[in-house]
Amino acid sequence: MARCLADGKQCRSGIGYGSGVEIGTSVGSPSQRLRLSVVIPCFNEMATLEQVVAAVRAVEPSDKEIILVDDGSSDGTADLIRSKLVDQVDRVIFHDQNRGKGAALRSGFAVATGDVVIVQDADLEYDPREFVKLMRPIEEGRADVVFGSRFSGGESHRVLYFWHSVVNRLLTTLSNMLTDLNLTDMEVCYKLFRREILEQVTIEEDRFGFEPEITAKVARLGCRIYEVGISYSGRTYEEGKKIGWRDGCHALWCIIKYNLIRR
Repeated sequence: MARCLADGKQCRSGIGYGSGVEIGTSVGSPSQRLRLSVVIPCFNEMATLEQVVAAVRAVEPSDKEIILVDDGSSDGTADLIRSKLVDQVDRVIFHDQNRGKGAALRSGFAVATGDVVIVQDADLEYDPREFVKLMRPIEEGRADVVFGSRFSGGESHRVLYFWHSVVNRLLTTLSNMLTDLNLTDMEVCYKLFRREILEQVTIEEDRFGFEPEITAKVARLGCRIYEVGISYSGRTYEEGKKIGWRDGCHALWCIIKYNLIRR
């Protein structure tokens, strides 16, 4: 069960289908500044979490909501949140046990109140200073969903793990074949949504299957999807990277499940 610390109320455990909005309509006038909700799922990220929260707080837009979801950490992360970070964010949700990234995002999305919602990992691989350029297509009324891309746009990225990049591109290609999109980085963390879009989606995956699931579902909704090149400073396994080959296999299953079986 998820427990919400910030307001003392139990948080909803998932996102249901809302009344929805018309896909492809503008959320406001061109260049309108929208309120951003930043959902940070974390599991055993004591070494980096404080730096990530500070980085998110420091960047534009200044009008943003920060939601921190501790997914049953066992390394002292929860104690760090209670002692140092609870007053630096808007909401904190604790899971009693580890349930996975998708489950943490489901809890965070359920309490988000911003006009747009972005996922921020709790490590140092992604740079919050790029929020502004990720938000621009939505603020200008051109997009409903924005994906970052580590493989386009000419931004810097750390050189690591050849086979990870091969698998990522294969998964992205298969996802594109079934969604009829032309994304370059389906597995990227930085995904930005109009909140009304999330309210039309039921997130089922508890772990890293969230990425192909949400891609399939926003494609099926007919959302206007944009992609923006971002920088990337990947971690090694020694530095705390968690995703493994089993997650790649499950991502493959999720691509098939949410694009073919669930059509």
